[in-house]
Amino acid sequence: MLRRFIFASESVGEGHPDKVCDTISDAILDACLTRDKRSRVACETYAKSNVVVVGGEITVPNLPKGAHLEDVIPINQIVRETVRDIGYVHDDDVFHAKKIFVNTVITDQSHDIAQGVDARRARGKKSAEQGAGDQGLMFGFACDDTPELMPAPIMFAHRLGRELTRIRKSGKAEWLRPDAKSQVSVIYENGKPVGISNVVISTQHTPEKDHDEIEKFCIEKIIRKVLPKSMLNGTTQFLINPTGRFVIGGPQGDTGLTGRKIIVDSYGGWGRHGGGAFSGKDPSKVDRSAAYMGRWVAKNVVAAGLAARCEIQFAYAIGYPEPVSMNINTFATNTVPEEAIERAVKRTFSFKPADIIDQLNLLRPIYRKTTNYGHFGKDDPDITWEKADKAAELKKTAK
Repeated sequence: MLRRFIFASESVGEGHPDKVCDTISDAILDACLTRDKRSRVACETYAKSNVVVVGGEITVPNLPKGAHLEDVIPINQIVRETVRDIGYVHDDDVFHAKKIFVNTVITDQSHDIAQGVDARRARGKKSAEQGAGDQGLMFGFACDDTPELMPAPIMFAHRLGRELTRIRKSGKAEWLRPDAKSQVSVIYENGKPVGISNVVISTQHTPEKDHDEIEKFCIEKIIRKVLPKSMLNGTTQFLINPTGRFVIGGPQGDTGLTGRKIIVDSYGGWGRHGGGAFSGKDPSKVDRSAAYMGRWVAKNVVAAGLAARCEIQFAYAIGYPEPVSMNINTFATNTVPEEAIERAVKRTFSFKPADIIDQLNLLRPIYRKTTNYGHFGKDDPDITWEKADKAAELKKTAK
């Protein structure tokens, strides 16, 4: 590892066009799981100007005879309530909770995919167990940069965005609007974060607000409040609304689409990503559930003191219950042989899709909580993959 380097990560606010779409997709997922925990959901949302399109494949079991999906899952209402909660409710908003046009293009889950996922025998299927919902590879990552065992750059960027949103929704800065982005560049020496070289905040605002006032507010009320004082110094550069103006935002200014912020959702580019988006997918989709599983495993490895950094990769074939490969990398920070860590992981955890769902209790309407400011590093009892509850067992088994 280089003795000194700088690494940057970004985060986005709830009003960012892509996050608007992620939030809608996860709100619809939660509504389906509330109705029936066996629901199969792959929900994608598109937003531009005053139009929202919700598409995908959704199967909710045991609908009343003659009923359609939207008779029991009020998608139009969910979209508007979600947009209202985000904060697009001002008279001059083109993208406004009351004014948007909502279109739906939804079919049932493919029967060919369903027979691979369902725990039943089918011609050509190699196992009667529940299989993975798709092929693909997933990563989990953890490190000792922060108390959350997450990389410092992405955690710092999330803190900025979360505080901006908190102040905006409190009404203490009425000129703030929902769209926002943050970015933090962290200086590392000998593998440890030691300083912050620059901070970027772009926040949507009302037309009359002066740029100098916005800059002062973001530096004093946001940056200096939530970032470690010891990592900010006289050379730290602050770039606030670098274009000079950010009035047109949200889906009015840019197109939004579910799943385009996967690096924001995971490790800010530090830990690798398999490429599959999380939001709008029920836990039979290993893009989501196995990524959560990977985080749980990696966090427990680091919490056990077996390594300062841990990345796990595993891969699946659609319809098959066992991962087809697994690899653990501790980047030479391991305190016991990596072979011992891998052996302990395999003895402690099951990576079958059905077992992942059971171990993490994923058939609950909890996904709206995950959407914003990262799917990892949150302190919430519903987010079970953040528990370090297997650390002691791993440590004992790895001896």
